[in-house]
Parts: sequence; C-alpha cells; structure tokens
Amino acid sequence: MPAVTDPNLGLNYGWTLGESGWAAGMDANLKRLGAVVSLSVIDRDLGTPPASPLNGDRYIVAAAATGAWAGRTDQIAVRIAGAWEYHVPKIGWTCFVEDEGVLSVYKAAGWSPGIAV
Repeated sequence: MPAVTDPNLGLNYGWTLGESGWAAGMDANLKRLGAVVSLSVIDRDLGTPPASPLNGDRYIVAAAATGAWAGRTDQIAVRIAGAWEYHVPKIGWTCFVEDEGVLSVYKAAGWSPGIAV
C-alpha cells in the first residue's frame, strides 16, 4: 500500500511491512518533526538568508525575501546538512520568535504579531 500523507504535519504513514521505498519517506518524516515540533525560530523579518547559518537554525521567511528564500514567504526555513529546507505552516501552528521574545500563531492571514512570554 502506498504511503498516506497526514494532513496536519505532512508526515507519511501506512507502509506495508517490508515495503520497499519507505526509507526516503521516513527520512522526510524525521526531518519534518525535527523542524516543526517545539517550534522556535531565530528571526522572522530577514530579507535574505544569513551568511553563515548553522545546521538546525530556523527562520520564518519574511515577505519579499531574496536569494534562496525567494518565494517562500511565511514558510519555516530550516538549515539541514548545509542546505535550506522549507516547511509550509498550517493554521494553528505556534512558534516562539527568539529575537522578539514573543509567541506567534499562524492564521489564515499569516503569522500573528505575537504575545510576549
């Protein structure tokens, strides 16, 4: 049976025991979980990716971003194995924005301004 995609976190599941091809799906699941569970980002108003990001660094991509982040507004950009990976937020995701000290929620209109915590 082909894998099914969870509508909330976008995780794949439903492989048949011994089914070939599950490894790529499981790798994607683990990367996604590492990126979005207990979500905290460094910043959310950068117009370009930082020059020297570390693996594990996470950002919310600002509107009108350029470079590797172009066209990724409001997505979570995560540095994994020296490359950027992106995750489209779902309504209700919460995120701590480190440089602002606020907790923000993703709504239909985008990320909320946040409340101080």
